[in-house]
Amino acid sequence: MRNILITGGAGFIGSNFVRYWTGRHPQDRVVNLDALTYAACLDNVASVADAPGYTFVQGDIRDAALLETVFAEHAPDAVMHLAAESHVDRSIVRPDAFIQTNIVGTFNLLELARANQERLRRFHHISTDEVFGSLGTEGSFTEETAYRPNSPYSASKAG
Repeated sequence: MRNILITGGAGFIGSNFVRYWTGRHPQDRVVNLDALTYAACLDNVASVADAPGYTFVQGDIRDAALLETVFAEHAPDAVMHLAAESHVDRSIVRPDAFIQTNIVGTFNLLELARANQERLRRFHHISTDEVFGSLGTEGSFTEETAYRPNSPYSASKAG
């Protein structure tokens, strides 16, 4: 049995992962932590809301004290970090929210992962290919491609 913390689990990608994991691994405990901002919807995970191992926690990864409580109460041994401010246009209008969530919030999670490293076996951070800049009409990015963010959004994800 695993205890998995999924951040951003009511968003598009996160909710798909929550549904996939709870269906595929019903013996596992899944904690879905989501701030329920513009990009999230609890209807996305309604089909698993009553699953035996599923717990929803409304909260923000920028809140270090809340994260400490979640780690203490649910003892995750894996983190799937999907929570993020997104959309390039929004980042141009209000880049501070992107810095706080995508950099500071991720830092908060990483600090807790480090403090709980004897228990935590996996930490997956999902980012975006936009950290590499514009692809153009041909080619592909690889792990060796240099970062060339072109917006506050992609810069905060690169951070």
